[in-house]
Amino acid sequence: MLLGVRHHGPGSARGVRGALDAARPACVLIEGPPEADGLLALAADEEMRPPVALLAHAVDDPGRAAFWPFAEFSPEWVAIRWALSHGAAVRFIDLPAAHSLAATDATGADASADPTGDEADEELRIDPIGELARTAGYDDPERWWEDVIELRGTTAPDDPTAPFAAVAEAMGALREAHGDGGHARDLIREAYMRLQLRAARKEFGDSVAVVCGAWHVPALARKTTVGADRALLKGLPKVKTEMTWVPWTHRRLARRSGYGAGIDAPGWYGHLFAAPDRPIERWMTKVAGLLREEDRIVSSAHVIEAVRLAETLATMRGRPLAGLGETTDAVRAVMCDGSDVPLDLVRDRLVVGDVLGEVPADAPAVPLQRDLARLQRGLRLKPEAQERELELDLRKENDAARSRLLHRLRLLGIGWGEPVAGRGSTGTFRESWRLHWEPELHVRVAEAGVWGTTVDSAATAKAEARALEAATLAEVTALAEQCLLAGLGEALPVVMTALADRAALDSDVGHLAQALPALARSLRYGDVRSTDTAALGEVAAGLAERICVGLPPACAGLDADAAAEMRGHLDAVHGALGLLPDSAERTDRWSGVLRKLADRDTVPGILRGRGARLLLDEGRLDEDEAARLMGLALSPGTAPADAAAWIEGFVGGAAGGGMILVHDERLLTLVDDWLTGVPGDTFTDVLPLLRRTFSAYEPGVRRTLGELVARGPSATASRPEAGTPGFAASLDEERADGVLPVLRLLLGHDEPEGADR
Repeated sequence: MLLGVRHHGPGSARGVRGALDAARPACVLIEGPPEADGLLALAADEEMRPPVALLAHAVDDPGRAAFWPFAEFSPEWVAIRWALSHGAAVRFIDLPAAHSLAATDATGADASADPTGDEADEELRIDPIGELARTAGYDDPERWWEDVIELRGTTAPDDPTAPFAAVAEAMGALREAHGDGGHARDLIREAYMRLQLRAARKEFGDSVAVVCGAWHVPALARKTTVGADRALLKGLPKVKTEMTWVPWTHRRLARRSGYGAGIDAPGWYGHLFAAPDRPIERWMTKVAGLLREEDRIVSSAHVIEAVRLAETLATMRGRPLAGLGETTDAVRAVMCDGSDVPLDLVRDRLVVGDVLGEVPADAPAVPLQRDLARLQRGLRLKPEAQERELELDLRKENDAARSRLLHRLRLLGIGWGEPVAGRGSTGTFRESWRLHWEPELHVRVAEAGVWGTTVDSAATAKAEARALEAATLAEVTALAEQCLLAGLGEALPVVMTALADRAALDSDVGHLAQALPALARSLRYGDVRSTDTAALGEVAAGLAERICVGLPPACAGLDADAAAEMRGHLDAVHGALGLLPDSAERTDRWSGVLRKLADRDTVPGILRGRGARLLLDEGRLDEDEAARLMGLALSPGTAPADAAAWIEGFVGGAAGGGMILVHDERLLTLVDDWLTGVPGDTFTDVLPLLRRTFSAYEPGVRRTLGELVARGPSATASRPEAGTPGFAASLDEERADGVLPVLRLLLGHDEPEGADR
């Protein structure tokens, strides 16, 4: 009995179950890799919950991998569960993964689809379902398949095998007209399947059922000789492989690229398969429940009206039952008020879904995968298919351990989590992560297994190897930062040795400037993570000293692009020095470097302006001197391009100058005074260059600046009294007292009677 199916088709799955119940075969053969025969018993385990997938990878090259996904509504999965529950033998009969992986390149692409070695012509490859749909007068293959198979209800036909016979006849006609349909490798696969079918019939007689893609049924039914089939298999390349079960997701089933199955609506198909009756009514009830959870007003009347509209649309369109198109149109019109915004939520949560499968803990796995699973359980950090954000407080032991795990996985190239900007405190004791588990990460874990059997040992070994292979100083400093974040104390000696060697030999100021920020951050991380960073502090101090010596001459004579790049280094170094342990001597020396940059005519304008701005922010340059420097830079004898570059350095958007101008009218007055003093005959030359600078500001910032300029300078903006730059000379106690009631409310403190403020 040959049961030709459409992979992941709920109608095919129901048909397979009905045909197997009627025939009761002693052996069930399924399209799939035979290396997984030993894993089939796990499909009956209570902890096994689809969607799941068989993962095969080459032992010597784990990145060379392939997946065979199964959903609850997959005909192959239904056949496996049926055989296990009825005591029938069950086997996979497709070409072994050892041959399939040997015939793929490192990206998983089939390297032997065209036996001549030339690229296969995609236009020659036919889509069997698409061809049958066109023959039937449909322009949409999915709609044709739904009308013929999926929407024919759950009532079993008198002959359960009749639908399979009809599909086999149609596929036979296609194979006669198109041969292999452009899928040359199918001939090899089908030869192997015929050999396995012969062996099963020899053992079990005619009590054998085969569940495979409908395209292969005519080839399996064709009479061929054993010798001819074996000749097709002779000389196939082969690699040693390992195989296991891994969780899968509905989103991955919905993808057409990579290892996706190309199922547009796995959530909808799962509903059709699981619904015992009245699938449209049950679907609309699910949709209503989801929209109510999102605070949308959806009543029972909405559900009733949506069902009626979907059924009416199906009748008007000549369909046997309302399909996904009709239900979607009805939901949009009745429950979403014609808007696609809530409808997108329905598509995301229900039509596709965030279902993540589960596999038993005793399923085969590489040692690194087992250690990762142990850590995930111990830290209560469960992999989830839906993207979510995780806030960590590093002062808590469990959160600190979670942080170390995520950083170690990143170092190993296992991108389960990505750091993101936190919504709360920006201190070093807080971390924010965006977590999203993808099935392909199991391949990344297998690849990382070459470094060690545990996450700790693997991350340590890889960090040491990267330190020895690093080509630049910035790479080593970034690696040192990663090691501190990941808590890899055993790797630090090797990394620090490489860091010291690189720092001693590298004389490029740009490289030194790139390296210093990572070291400064590492010193801060060391404080909160209780890590000894004395060696890092010494290296950072040495780099800072060399930057102070080499930066002024390195900034002379740079072109526009090099100056813009150096401006980024200048900002980074300035910020990094602020993170290093307090040193008055170092601070004074850096201020001297900035002053040299601000004064030298040989330094590009963007760097001179930036140096002046940093000095002004630090209170080491008074307003009069800043005005003098600005007047020199923007004098009529200065080229417009150089003048605009100075302005860009002084108030450039990349450095947050727009907001500073909004909050510090003193700086805005300086720029406004210069701009209003530009002669009319040169204003048109300066305008495009200034526009380039100020256009980088956000619209709200530009609007506020315009309002401030239109209002004119305040009484204190043009000449503030001495004090901290950007602040008034003294505290306004009346305004400060106004926040005390709210502050006490937030802190939960009552104001004592008679207490002084």
